[in-house]
Amino acid sequence: MTRWIALSLLMWLPGGCSAQNLTPPVAESAPTLVSPDPLPERQGEPRTHRPVAAPPSIRGNNPVLWVSLASRLGVLESSPSLNLQSAGSAPLVLRDASGAEWSDSALRLRWRRMPLEQPQVLARQVAGPFASFESADRVAQRWRAVGAPAQVAHPQDWEVWAPPGAPAPEDLELRSWSKTLDAGVQPVLETADGNVLLKGPLKIQAADGLRWNRGVFQGPFRLQRDAYESWTLVEQVPVERYLEGVVPHEIGAGSPTSALQAQTVLARTWALANSHRFRIDGYHLCSDTQCQVYSDPRQAGPAVREAIAATSGQLLSWQRQPISAVYHASNGGVMAAGPEAWSMDPQPYLKAKPDGDESWRARHTLPLNNREAVASLLADGNGAYGRNHPRFRWSRSLRAAELRKALGQQGLVLQDPLRLEVVERGTSGRVLSLKISGASDASPVILRLDQIRRTLRSLPSTLFVIDSVAPQEWIVRGGGFGHGAGLSQAGAIDLARWGWSAERILSHYYPGAVYGPLPQPLESP
Repeated sequence: MTRWIALSLLMWLPGGCSAQNLTPPVAESAPTLVSPDPLPERQGEPRTHRPVAAPPSIRGNNPVLWVSLASRLGVLESSPSLNLQSAGSAPLVLRDASGAEWSDSALRLRWRRMPLEQPQVLARQVAGPFASFESADRVAQRWRAVGAPAQVAHPQDWEVWAPPGAPAPEDLELRSWSKTLDAGVQPVLETADGNVLLKGPLKIQAADGLRWNRGVFQGPFRLQRDAYESWTLVEQVPVERYLEGVVPHEIGAGSPTSALQAQTVLARTWALANSHRFRIDGYHLCSDTQCQVYSDPRQAGPAVREAIAATSGQLLSWQRQPISAVYHASNGGVMAAGPEAWSMDPQPYLKAKPDGDESWRARHTLPLNNREAVASLLADGNGAYGRNHPRFRWSRSLRAAELRKALGQQGLVLQDPLRLEVVERGTSGRVLSLKISGASDASPVILRLDQIRRTLRSLPSTLFVIDSVAPQEWIVRGGGFGHGAGLSQAGAIDLARWGWSAERILSHYYPGAVYGPLPQPLESP
């Protein structure tokens, strides 16, 4: 869940917009002032960012998720226009915060920089960047534990923000950031009668659906400001419809029935457990692999829809809360514990253990925390679940020049020859820390946990051994694709073909988690 889905801009169909309660068009040169979004004042404490209202809490049997279809819109006044098109004959209906309404088969919005009525001073302490939300969230929890109102943000990489002067854990590396904000970017609607400056958030209804990113989405939709002075297009989608857009892209619509059902339960659980992921930006989840890939729900075939119906309202929970339902493509024959993948507290349902039949488990007992044990596992495959996955076993070549490029500024100070060394392994044999050092006295670079794959992107997993094959060249031999914690999709497909039920598959990969209906009421974390 790491790739970005590129924003596809649709062709705008010319034509005027019909309007009811239409406010007079605002000329492009008019110096209309934009009022800051309201936020209760905090005495003696500057704002860390321009405030954004939090999304609604998650409630009910089929809760509604606010999912970002596109973010970072209108970062600059010169940003590409936003083109929205109806998927049928019914027009789109747009309503802004003032109550003015427009309707047309296609709407085109561009961006205009507008001065604020009063400048805002923003200041914050920043921790990060982090390679994943999971690692950032763990830091935010530690920071809150000492009394700081820490929040996870995602301006580019994951970061954690808190006000200046807020207490912080002693070992937390921080940097200061401040800015005086005197203007903001606002959406402008192009109409046959002129351009109209809109007041957000905008609400968009699409009776026949909205064409977006080569698909059709039902909505309703919102265009709203985020925490970074840009805008986000959000769909408000019931979780069961959301699953129609997720499950085919995460495990494949042709998977066996019980594997599809297991994936459906996990996707539902993951969405609800992570509904706080983008709270700072006013929505719950994204639609790319920083979350779960969410695409056109119409692509869900009969098998996927039957799996969703068969597991309706079911999830995995621990102590009446949705579990951290992480999953991945292939674990290479051994499950990872949660702390082997991210900086997180151990969870009783995310344990390291061999993933295979009885003979496989007998040959590869844990811990696999030395090179020889990992090499032995990688040379084997008989009896492992999911062994037919294309990246069950893999090899990659690394060269010094590639390492320096991947490390960026940190790599420039390392002189030849470079040295690549595994410093620590976890119980499942995965690399927990990887050291890259040079011939000079410059401090080596230590990559830890998810930072390893985030930096060395050619490596499919952290279950690997390293061999030097030439001066400044190494071969990395590994197994699996992904972080290795929780369900292995390749393993689940094997188990389903052998007759395992969805509940048995889930119990295998998340021992101790409770399979059942949604806790009521369910609140956002």
